[in-house]
Amino acid sequence: MKRTWPIIAVSDVQACSRWYQALLNCENNHPGDPEFDQILDSDGTVLICLHRWGDHYHPSLASPGDGRVGNGLLLFFRVEDFDSALDRAFSLVPELEEAPHINPNTETMEFSVRDPEGYYVTISSISAA
Repeated sequence: MKRTWPIIAVSDVQACSRWYQALLNCENNHPGDPEFDQILDSDGTVLICLHRWGDHYHPSLASPGDGRVGNGLLLFFRVEDFDSALDRAFSLVPELEEAPHINPNTETMEFSVRDPEGYYVTISSISAA
């Protein structure tokens, strides 16, 4: 089995952690850590890592001034509880970036939002529409 651990740089790890936990109905495994956190699925799978800008030595995470945050990146999560995720999203953001619709490639429902740092996040249903 191979898994990816996407890592994004953020200014406030714990605020973003709470946001992703609320959106994805997940837990974290570094509660209170100001530098790093992992958002975990119910089976312990790491869904995304949050890393504070400039901490440790990672050239691409050194400074938000080195480029546009989120340019060229789309965080794409497939969920079993699409309708609940949509309800949670409405409680987290003032508006959706992309309204719920059927993606013609996956033939599943999806919507998109911006996270607190401006990253584009798409939530897609695992089940066909």
